[in-house]
Amino acid sequence: MSAARKKFTEFTERTDRISDAELDEFWATLAPATIDFMIGEWAGGEFDTGHRANGFMKRLNWFGKTFVSATDAKPLVCLDADGNKFSNTEAMNGEASLWMEEFRGEIVASMVYDGRPVHDHFKVVDDNAVMGIMNGKVALDGDKYLYFYLERV
Repeated sequence: MSAARKKFTEFTERTDRISDAELDEFWATLAPATIDFMIGEWAGGEFDTGHRANGFMKRLNWFGKTFVSATDAKPLVCLDADGNKFSNTEAMNGEASLWMEEFRGEIVASMVYDGRPVHDHFKVVDDNAVMGIMNGKVALDGDKYLYFYLERV
């Protein structure tokens, strides 16, 4: 198990609040994701940092994200009452697309929501996991970002 995977697993298994500083330190060690790397189906979760949006995804019964192509991204794949997956286009006013954008001095794969000024930036933990940071004027909680992760299905 790589050092990055070990630290990632420690973070995903934590039940206490995680500081932004800890997650930022980990983020800085990871390689930028590319659009090609992101294509596929991903199960997701969030890191509890105390951000005002922590818990929003759980209330939506969020499963994860699906990237069919650079122009066909489903950011809110949720589960209905019967456990069936569907793309929730109501919660964030549409779907999304993938772009390579600069974030914190690096060019990373970023998902841009169609209906909101929100960008999710991705860095690679390993072949089957990425860390994400949600960015944008409606996504920030003061100066705090929302941190999350995806694991390849």
